[in-house]
Amino acid sequence: MSQASSREGRSHRKGRLPSKPCPVCGRDFEWRKKWERVWKEVKYCSERCRRASKTR
Repeated sequence: MSQASSREGRSHRKGRLPSKPCPVCGRDFEWRKKWERVWKEVKYCSERCRRASKTR
């Protein structure tokens, strides 16, 4: 069995992930597995935006 045929039954539902806007750059960023337990506390889309918020 090839890898391609073993993947056929799986589907990713990225369109259903929650998202929120970054207060620094204004872009929407989507939920990530590593933020599963702390999604309510996540405010920034990246480390760069988090650092930039402290200089403002």
